[in-house]
Amino acid sequence: MKVVLQNLTKVFPGRGRRAKKAVTAVGDFSYEIPDGKLIGLLGPSGCGKSTTLHLISGLQKPTSGRIFFGEEDVTDLPPEKRGIGLVFQNYALYPHLTVEQNILFPLQNFKGKDKLPKARMLEKAEEASRLVQIEDLMDRRPGELSGGQQQRVAIARALVKMPKVLLLDEPLSNLDARLRLQTREEIRRIQRETGITTIFVTHDQEEAMSISDQIVVMKEGNVQQTGKPQEVYDDPVNLFVARFLGTPPINVFVGHVQGSRLYIGADAVLGVAGVPDGEVYVGVRPEGFVPCKDGSLTCDLKGVEVMGRDTSLVLANEVSLNPVVRAIIGGDEPVDEKVQTVRFELKSGKVFLFDRETEKRLYFEGSRP
Repeated sequence: MKVVLQNLTKVFPGRGRRAKKAVTAVGDFSYEIPDGKLIGLLGPSGCGKSTTLHLISGLQKPTSGRIFFGEEDVTDLPPEKRGIGLVFQNYALYPHLTVEQNILFPLQNFKGKDKLPKARMLEKAEEASRLVQIEDLMDRRPGELSGGQQQRVAIARALVKMPKVLLLDEPLSNLDARLRLQTREEIRRIQRETGITTIFVTHDQEEAMSISDQIVVMKEGNVQQTGKPQEVYDDPVNLFVARFLGTPPINVFVGHVQGSRLYIGADAVLGVAGVPDGEVYVGVRPEGFVPCKDGSLTCDLKGVEVMGRDTSLVLANEVSLNPVVRAIIGGDEPVDEKVQTVRFELKSGKVFLFDRETEKRLYFEGSRP
């Protein structure tokens, strides 16, 4: 099911003495979510991603704008009429019901021509349980399950009625790191097997990039950039997007351009034809550093962290905006931990320039992927 958002806006009015100003949670959001794709809404807390999900679900009404499922305008339809499946961060399972009863609950609420025979409801519950691999847990109650198992029950309950659109609101944030990895892989598998259009809300950029067909990066209610995860990572449109995506985060330096040369501090590090002279912010991905005895950029070496196949160099530079500079190099590259300084050449495709005032991207020859 294709989902189309047209100029979607949600404004919360000011209340009380301390919050007199109205707050725009979502501002003029237009986007088309293709049929059968998994889309990640990504951004920090308060950016409007959950509000957008609640508008799509019908839990909140937009101040303006329209929402379409396929060709149908669902803006004014209540949630139960939209054909959605919704999974919350806290699972929202009924503790006194068994797993099977929790999964059956949405089907038991169907009325009239939509009501199913009991045998068919049980059959659909079994199908949903097999899909999320909890068929052996059907007689247990939620209190007897692990967090990951409870999350699977919540997903099965959302899937049992085969919704047109599946909405996941930070579904992994209550799980530990290993379970998060396992469960996000399961969500991706389930989405591919069912082909249900899925919208996944998260503040974790690694989660969004690992399972999404496309991501939507948001800030303060506004869309910053949309696209395939790797494309957004490789070609950020502004400093916010560049900083938000990437682990370890991008290294940001104060720099300037003079005569088509980029300077970080006193070091002339790169040719940047096409960029006018002036002050800039310089972003360098951790994998953009190449150790070189005669390299153009000099950093102070503070530590070496061996991470199996890679080595992370912990560095310092007086014009860095990050507390530390991190360079990721191959684990087989020798590093003398006794030296005080390390010199690097920079990979032009991993270097991004941003206007100092607007923080918008400045392109130079060879900087586009």
